[in-house]
Amino acid sequence: MGDDLGDDWWEQKGNSDSPVGEEESEEPEKQPTEQASPREKKGKKRKSVTETPVPVKKKTALKSQTACFMAQEKKEDEGEKKPKKKRKKKKKTITDVLATSEPKPGSPGDLQSLVLEHFKDKRSVIELEDLKLQDSCFVRSNDLTHSLSSYLKEICPKWAKVQKQHTEKSSVVLLIVCSAALRVIELIKQLTTFKGEAKVLKLFAKHIKVEEQVKLLQTGVTHIGVGTPGRLSALIEKEGLTLPPLRFLVLDWNWRDQKLRRMVDVPEVKGDLLKLLDMGILKGCREGKVKVGLF
Repeated sequence: MGDDLGDDWWEQKGNSDSPVGEEESEEPEKQPTEQASPREKKGKKRKSVTETPVPVKKKTALKSQTACFMAQEKKEDEGEKKPKKKRKKKKKTITDVLATSEPKPGSPGDLQSLVLEHFKDKRSVIELEDLKLQDSCFVRSNDLTHSLSSYLKEICPKWAKVQKQHTEKSSVVLLIVCSAALRVIELIKQLTTFKGEAKVLKLFAKHIKVEEQVKLLQTGVTHIGVGTPGRLSALIEKEGLTLPPLRFLVLDWNWRDQKLRRMVDVPEVKGDLLKLLDMGILKGCREGKVKVGLF
């Protein structure tokens, strides 16, 4: 009996223990499914973030658009606030000034002021006084209505007599000064009705050497010389052209080139002209030998 009871008790206990053991063994297997580890939680969170990317991108796109729009508004506001740069005014050239001004005939006072302005820093007070010319040194200026021939007939009505009296070589009795070689040729053509039997010589530097012109002046009697200030000065320096027989000096004062510049408006030509006048012509004017006309 005792053994039977003992066996029954152990069997009952063993039977009762077996389900308990199974329940205990099942509980720890269910725990990992109910409670996730931290790594698994992070993985779930990352999945949730990656699973819903569209709303995030829309927000960033809207932010970038609003930022760009705000930046453009700021730039526009800054641009409106900045003062506009003033355009620099272009300096008026001689051509601009002359184009808007009416043609005005030259006068003896214009030549006088030009000479004194040029030499005021180079001569003493006494020397400047010697450069001043009396009104008697000038003939009537062109009033812009004359051709060259009609103007010369007016200032030199006894030209035929003056022409016959001139017999010296390397000199002229009438000297016409202009700014360019083409203008020289044009003026010589205009002399047809005035010159008569007088010999005319063109005296400019283009395509003609100084030595050739010196020979031409020496070979025969020349009555009228038409030339540029630079070449005339060179001929005087080489003694190819002498000034004592000179009686009339005509300056092509009113003529304008394509840029509307007169002879005295071109610095190089003006400098050569003043040099020519200072080489003995002004002295002849003061002595009453030479008459000056502004054509």
